[in-house]
Amino acid sequence: MAFKLSKRSEQRLKGVNPILVKVVRRALEITKVDFGIPPYGGLRTEAQQNALFNARKSTKDGIYRRSKHQSGNAVDVFAYVDGKASWDTDDLTHVATAMLAAASEMGVALKWGGHWNTFIDMPHFELIS
Repeated sequence: MAFKLSKRSEQRLKGVNPILVKVVRRALEITKVDFGIPPYGGLRTEAQQNALFNARKSTKDGIYRRSKHQSGNAVDVFAYVDGKASWDTDDLTHVATAMLAAASEMGVALKWGGHWNTFIDMPHFELIS
């Protein structure tokens, strides 16, 4: 079953690197778990990134330590299960499997925040530059 991004998730991908958007769309074709893009899950301004840092939701302050979201080279996702957003580790791992498979299939180098050692960020994917 292929899933489709909602209008809201499509809006949240504006400004994201077109290569990464293609990976997201391909992952939706092959995933076992539907997913979408949360608020501030795509391109972020300096102020938005700094607010997330101050809320301890990011290690990047957006000023001195810039996030890849600020350049459009990262995206965050949430799983969509039983009609609502899920941040469950198992659900996000299914999404990650599809994202990484799509990237591999397309020859795109992609890093998943679920593989990080210090700050595990399960919803996060970024292009490797």
